[in-house]
Amino acid sequence: MSEIVVVPHTHWDREWYLPFQRFRMGLVRMLDEVLDTMAADPLYRFTMDGQLAAVQDYLEIRPERRADVAGFVAEGRFAAGPWTILADEFLCSGETLIRNLEYGLRGARELGGAMEVGYLPDQFGHCAQMPQILALAGLPVACLWRGVPASVERDAFDWKGADGTVIPAQYLPGGYGNAVALFSGPPEGLPDRLESFTATMRPWHPEGPLLAMYGADHSAPSGDITAAGLRLATLGEYLALAPPAGGPAVVEGELRSHARANILPGVISARIPLKQVMGRAERVVTRYAEPLAALWLSERHGDAQDPAGRERRAADRTAARRLIELAWRGLIACSGHDSITGCGADETAQQVEARVAEAEQIGQAVVDMVNSSLAATAGRDQIVVVNPSPFARTALVLADLPLERSRLTAPGGSPVPAQALRHAPTLLDESTMEDLSRLLGRVHERELFGHEIISWSAEQDVFTVVVGRHATTGYRYADLKDAILGAAAARPGPWRVRTVAEPVVTVAARVEVPAMGRTVLTSVPHDAPPAEADAGLPPAEADAGAPPAEADALPAEAGAGAPPAGTGAGALPEGVLDNGLLRVTVDGDGTLSLRTPSGAHVSGVGRIVDGGDDGDTYNHAPPAGDRLVEVPDTVKVTAVCAGPLVSVLEVARGYRWPGHAAGGARSAEEAEVTVTTRVELRAGEPFARLATTFGNPCRDHRVRWHAPLPREAAESFAAGQYAVVRRGTSAEGGGGEEPLPTFPASGFVAAGGLAVLLDHVCEYELVCPPGAGAGGELAVTLLRAVGHLSRNDNAMRDEPAGPQIATPGAQCPGMITVRFAVHLYEGTWDRAGLVRLAEEYHHELLAAPGSAADAARTMPVSPLEVGGDGVVLGALRERDGWLEARLVALHPAATEAVVRGPFTRARLADTSGRPVRPLDAAGGVVRLPLRPFEIATLHMA
Repeated sequence: MSEIVVVPHTHWDREWYLPFQRFRMGLVRMLDEVLDTMAADPLYRFTMDGQLAAVQDYLEIRPERRADVAGFVAEGRFAAGPWTILADEFLCSGETLIRNLEYGLRGARELGGAMEVGYLPDQFGHCAQMPQILALAGLPVACLWRGVPASVERDAFDWKGADGTVIPAQYLPGGYGNAVALFSGPPEGLPDRLESFTATMRPWHPEGPLLAMYGADHSAPSGDITAAGLRLATLGEYLALAPPAGGPAVVEGELRSHARANILPGVISARIPLKQVMGRAERVVTRYAEPLAALWLSERHGDAQDPAGRERRAADRTAARRLIELAWRGLIACSGHDSITGCGADETAQQVEARVAEAEQIGQAVVDMVNSSLAATAGRDQIVVVNPSPFARTALVLADLPLERSRLTAPGGSPVPAQALRHAPTLLDESTMEDLSRLLGRVHERELFGHEIISWSAEQDVFTVVVGRHATTGYRYADLKDAILGAAAARPGPWRVRTVAEPVVTVAARVEVPAMGRTVLTSVPHDAPPAEADAGLPPAEADAGAPPAEADALPAEAGAGAPPAGTGAGALPEGVLDNGLLRVTVDGDGTLSLRTPSGAHVSGVGRIVDGGDDGDTYNHAPPAGDRLVEVPDTVKVTAVCAGPLVSVLEVARGYRWPGHAAGGARSAEEAEVTVTTRVELRAGEPFARLATTFGNPCRDHRVRWHAPLPREAAESFAAGQYAVVRRGTSAEGGGGEEPLPTFPASGFVAAGGLAVLLDHVCEYELVCPPGAGAGGELAVTLLRAVGHLSRNDNAMRDEPAGPQIATPGAQCPGMITVRFAVHLYEGTWDRAGLVRLAEEYHHELLAAPGSAADAARTMPVSPLEVGGDGVVLGALRERDGWLEARLVALHPAATEAVVRGPFTRARLADTSGRPVRPLDAAGGVVRLPLRPFEIATLHMA
């Protein structure tokens, strides 16, 4: 009889068909049983699924058992970590995956030790950078199930990551519960079951002890298995005993094959609003809150002559650090493979979305702290503009300015190019008061109706208060109180009380800002205000303090030296936008024609196709009698605004979509739907920004946005998780699941000369014409509406993926808005600079109105600049007295990162923060050679 090593374990979904707290009570009972068994039986071993979150969740309810857990972990009998949670690797960022490991390893080591195995038992495929991410965290081996291609014929193979990192991988034939039935029958039948298990597994593992994964979902292994006389081990102990020696196959890149197991690709497009809020939250925390706090709340920006200010800034730094950690823990927890995927019950999805939104709010709170600190260095007639990108930017910001001071100047006094978009209403409120003294109850110090009080006056029976966002005059509450009480005493009511806003105009300004630095604009009077554009942006879009998440007309890069080419409607035909870099024409069917000065051209961009979906949250399944709707009944084009810096058109298309799908066909009942696409061009941007909005009154359908390619393509290139992945037009099948060639992308997807810059993780497909071997269109899923967690009769999958539970929330009723940009490029994706364009599209400049009575105190500008072909900044933070930067070479060839900043020392580190080797930092410059797609962690001081 072959030696069999039994690994008792469980697979624990933190939340799924039940919400987290209801699942947690089962977790408490399960771990109570496991710990009692371990206390009674010194031979018993247990592996807690590779994730620490379940242990932490348990100890919140059973804190008295922390010593038990820590003791078993220290003995090596209870395997904890290395992950915080088993994330879906395609629905969170690469940085979130790295922090997931960082927090999991740290927490497990604090308990007594971490399992040194990259255990990935149930994720729905694996990203191309996972080998490098594991290696950079010091984990020598991976262990996984789904996504392995048919070329793997043994239970061990070498996995080569996007950058060339190779780690041995232990494949789990039959899944993480391949021995779940081993101890389920009568004891006398165990020899037969062992023989059957050996016959099944020995072809996968020709020599050495066999791995028997004894465990299942949400249950404890039997407590009496040591009586069988078999060897028990944790997963780490087994892999130390029988390390995977690789095999004849070397598997490169991502693992998304359907050949060995289903990978449930429909989770990418299930509950798209959940994916959108995750994308926003990760961006706010990773690229705004954390780096801005590191740069602008640091000690070097304090005033040596202001002890109270130093203490306040130290308190702010501490608060920011703790808030950022809370935000990260929230994001990591919600990245779970049954959380962010949206393949759980409606209650679960609602709670995940709320927790992700809370993480975004925490990040925004830190941004608010930074804005407040920056605002205190500028006068009330000034605006501080901050660049979150690690290179100099010339881009647009929005500002609300007093009408009489609506011209902006740069620090040297030169005028700033600006375009007026709209005037704000001036009468904010008019009401009647019998007792005028009641007005004092509305005033909060100097605030009234969200503005600051500027002046007041009493005339006959009217008391008027003038407010504004840019108050520059002196104000004392006591003076206002005396005026109100004096008027009330002089004249009995009723009084008409008017709150009038200082006349304000929303202005788009084109601003130059250094790399990760700031500039200060000053509003100055001028004889005539700029001409007002047609109806422009809603007031919320001019809120200067927040990283713009969903603004329809906010800034991005305006290429260095590019003139603000005329986009005004006066010189252009109706339905045409042109900024000198891209010409957009709305055609009769509501689609767009794009043309560049070099002659690149494509028509038919933005065709909307609505089709049925008989599937579930795991797998799209078109009805057998599907009916596609793609031709609109009506098309209406409206000019929103036009000018030298920004111009916007809205295209409204009316459709009649089938109301639902049933019985293998779409219903005859139809609903009228208007799909509105907002098309925006900005000066200096070579791409068109699009926002597509519609109300969803229908069920059981999929809505996709289609764009023909300028040239046919046999492959696409999709950015995500710190890599750009090349994919073809098909997927490998064979594991009981129809291999639909729909794939995830974040950042951008490009094929055949057309790129889409994405706002969140999206599902896309390179669509081939019938009989062609190359793709002719790119299709991006805007919505997939389904009514079940899992359907037992899903035509695209042999077996259920979970319980058949109704999920009306997954039908996504209500308003849907999806934002992205479309760009025509020549040559390859890397030479076209798509990485740089995606950075500019995703990260808006920040603007904070000054709050100081004067601008006497200045804050030194200490920019940090990152250069190099395809080199991007993934993250920036303070860590153990160092400024830590995550650099990634999103480039298919070797490159060099060049970092310039106010530092004198530098070193290379791993992702756990441990130093690797010193680097030359002479003159505040570090040059670091990088392999294609290499991730590097740089420390500077």
